[in-house]
Amino acid sequence: MIEAKELTKKYGSTIAVDRASFTAKPYRVTGFLGPNGAGKSTTMRMLVGFARPDSGEARILGVPFTDVPNPGRHVGVLLDASAVHKGRTGRETLTLAAMTMGLGPEAVDRALSRVGLTKKEAGRRTGGYSLGMRQRLGIAQALLADPSVLILDEPANGLDPSGIRWMRDLLREFANEGGTVLLSSHQLAEIDQIADDIVIMGGGRVLAEGTKTSLTADGSLEDLFFGATAHQDREGAAA
Repeated sequence: MIEAKELTKKYGSTIAVDRASFTAKPYRVTGFLGPNGAGKSTTMRMLVGFARPDSGEARILGVPFTDVPNPGRHVGVLLDASAVHKGRTGRETLTLAAMTMGLGPEAVDRALSRVGLTKKEAGRRTGGYSLGMRQRLGIAQALLADPSVLILDEPANGLDPSGIRWMRDLLREFANEGGTVLLSSHQLAEIDQIADDIVIMGGGRVLAEGTKTSLTADGSLEDLFFGATAHQDREGAAA
């Protein structure tokens, strides 16, 4: 379970996130949808303690992320697939992460297999990886300890169509087994394909939240998304 309550974050005079509240539940994939600059990434950073909210609070598994014991064992996080040491191999990257969580080499092998990175690919330095391979490596790191919550920021960037289908199946299986997934994207079609619940954000604000079925029943999901885009454009012009 992920709970955001009135999260607000300012950078100088700019309000990046304005009283954002939403919930992501177990057995569900929650799509975090909005145009670039809507505040999705900043919100996710507040969820996992990388940014301190000016007001409001976030809870994961009932407590603030910083209070989760050995958090990597319970919450898998991918916020920036490019934020890896380019001189290390994929296997070395995962091995170091596993060691910090008290996991053995078998966890690394299992994660590499799960995301489809071969032994040869895992032995290459990440500086030579394509964006799609870095995304797979980041997802592998998020899955290392078989967590119960996944928080993924734009994980489909750089994936080809077969990779997107693979990711969709992986997250569906994860949720079906009781996991909570929060997945951000600026692509309407991607969220429409995978999400059970949707949170739409624009201009730093949550503009709509609900099941995909309910949001579609109340009005076209496309209309809601383009409304968020228009809201974002107005906010940008005002700034």
